[in-house]
Amino acid sequence: MDTPEQPQIYLITPPTITLSTFPEQLGRVLDSTEIACIRLALAGSDEDTIARAADACREVAHARDVAIVISNHVLLAQRLGLDGVHLDDGARSVRAARKELGADAIVGSFCAASSHDGMTAGEHGADYVAFGPVGTSALGDGTIAEKDLFQWWSEMIEVPVVAEGGLTPDLIRELSPHTDFFGIGDEIWSQDDPVAALKALTDAM
Repeated sequence: MDTPEQPQIYLITPPTITLSTFPEQLGRVLDSTEIACIRLALAGSDEDTIARAADACREVAHARDVAIVISNHVLLAQRLGLDGVHLDDGARSVRAARKELGADAIVGSFCAASSHDGMTAGEHGADYVAFGPVGTSALGDGTIAEKDLFQWWSEMIEVPVVAEGGLTPDLIRELSPHTDFFGIGDEIWSQDDPVAALKALTDAM
């Protein structure tokens, strides 16, 4: 039997970043581990702030040949020279984003714990579907994306899948056979040493 390939790391930025320190921190993380893609998951709606953060992170990412996408801001993705967009509304905006950004852009879709939304997003042209949170979290309505969902998806659906939200070493061990990517963000940025925190998680694979 073929052993499944090890999942890749999909890095998610904090919602607010300090321009004087974060790009350097991001660079250290990228230099420590192979990262497949970065998501700019920036809070707020101040275009200038988002653009400055995106420019700084894009430089760090592209210098290392790592793709970088932004959450939800389809037009900014284009204007700022990013590689695509990550949509938080399930399958609803996938088709429009694909039309706007073209065939070469990355378009991803967060579908909470809904396999139906995930399949629809895939049909509409999503490059990947993210499910989560996989760990317990006080955010949202308490719905968790269970292991069964990833197991079923990996057996039945071709579209790559991301497991994210509340990851622990135990969850990573459990989900590694059934997911293509782990979306890792707050799990490392909330720690004093993000590089060490990421290593603890990737060692669990």
